Amino acid sequence: MKKQFTACVWQEDNWFVAQCLEVDVASQGATEDEALANLQEALELHFTPPVATILPQTHRIEVETGVA
Repeated sequence: MKKQFTACVWQEDNWFVAQCLEVDVASQGATEDEALANLQEALELHFTPPVATILPQTHRIEVETGVA
């Protein structure tokens, strides 16, 4: 299924940054076209379901926060 997204593109120094406005995904490139192509690839990867090569394991960890 294909869906259209809106991209905002701007230049930072020598790089063009392309950010999807509907999904928190961004990419960059040396040209505006390259940044948009990289964003398209990043969005396709974002929406590709993960395929685990081993079963996931759940762990509990303890972290010192300094808050009582």
